[in-house]
Amino acid sequence: MSARETALRVLISCRTNGAWADAALKAQISRDGLSGADAALCSRLVYGVMQSRMLLDHYIGSYCSQKPDHLQPPLLDILRLGAYQILYLDKIPDSAAVNESVKLAKLFKRAQASGLVNAVLRKIVQNKETLPEIPQRDPEKYLSIRYSHPKWLVKRLLNVLGREETESYLAANNGVAPLTVQVNPLKTTQPELVAELEAAGVTVKEHPWVSGCLELSGTGDLTALEAFQAGKFLVQDPAARLVSLIADIQPGQKVLDVCAAPGGKSFSAAFAMGNQGVVQSCDLHENKLKRIEESAARLGITCVQTAAMDGRNRNEAWVEAFDTVLVDAPCSGLGIIRKKPDTRYKKADDLFTLPVIQAAILDNAAAYVRPGGTLVYSTCTILPEENEQVADAFLAEHPEFTRESFTLPEPVGETDGQLTLWPQRHDTDGFYICRMKRKQ
Repeated sequence: MSARETALRVLISCRTNGAWADAALKAQISRDGLSGADAALCSRLVYGVMQSRMLLDHYIGSYCSQKPDHLQPPLLDILRLGAYQILYLDKIPDSAAVNESVKLAKLFKRAQASGLVNAVLRKIVQNKETLPEIPQRDPEKYLSIRYSHPKWLVKRLLNVLGREETESYLAANNGVAPLTVQVNPLKTTQPELVAELEAAGVTVKEHPWVSGCLELSGTGDLTALEAFQAGKFLVQDPAARLVSLIADIQPGQKVLDVCAAPGGKSFSAAFAMGNQGVVQSCDLHENKLKRIEESAARLGITCVQTAAMDGRNRNEAWVEAFDTVLVDAPCSGLGIIRKKPDTRYKKADDLFTLPVIQAAILDNAAAYVRPGGTLVYSTCTILPEENEQVADAFLAEHPEFTRESFTLPEPVGETDGQLTLWPQRHDTDGFYICRMKRKQ
């Protein structure tokens, strides 16, 4: 099985079954037995097409007699794969990109369309240096096509950020996120881990402003590193790592992580606690709890306990039982587009139900905070509807809680108790964190 054929199968699965690219990619690579360079190429093709899909369609449509959305599936997927190779992958000869795409058309029983694939892709090759420009008279349409984000999201961002920073945000989403890990203080120190990773050929850089975090490159298969297998670090974006810092979690506390999977915030809390106390890690799905338990074992954490629960359902035994409650609520995920490029294609309608769920979980979880305790609400999105507006509505209904200010190193500095992190400003995931204190 070739990397291109596997990539095409993944794109078809995403289109027809609504599958997420990362899960579909992992499953299809395993089924097709790809490894090494072929697996890497397949991943690059899938994520690349997802990242630039609307721009690719603009170019394909410029040289095709049919509109892209009128093309018979999987013909458009094949054209996108070919165009992506021609425009973005310098190491693949244009002729190979065209010829392999024609082969895919024949392989997937579209032999009659192979001529169209050949003609369109050759046109793109011929005009690679003079591709048709995107009209700029309509900023929403221009930015949407140029950076392959849906028009509804661009419009919303323009209202929140303005033109210049919206473009910076969209460009950042199409960049590569640094691979960041948190040092596990239960097993090593930062200098020891840096030395071990560098001895293994990994390039290591201290995170510029989030303590305890390192940026890695040249890792190869991260899970094959001895330091990973020994549990000496946790893969975690610095934005997520900040939750335990902002919560000011201390050794010996009782901490509740309401929506814990895949467990990063629970583990970060355990690090802050020196593995002393209790972290109650909860999730709706049993299978996710098993993965949390496996990761905790690898990291040498013994204070994490797991429980399956719906964050909206009251557990009377937990009322006022926790020093700190973390609510990392289900959200649109629009802050992690550069890691999950297909997240950008969520429908606007999906957002209308999320704040209702978020508010219900936050309202229920608040009951578990002891008097004088801390409640932290967070999401990996950047829209006010899921962030400030949810927190503001909660505080208006719960006078026993107040927003509590916190200070972080620059570029953040002092806050009024809430913070939205942006990839173009902070080089982190897009993330919202709000710290609230329950009155004594």
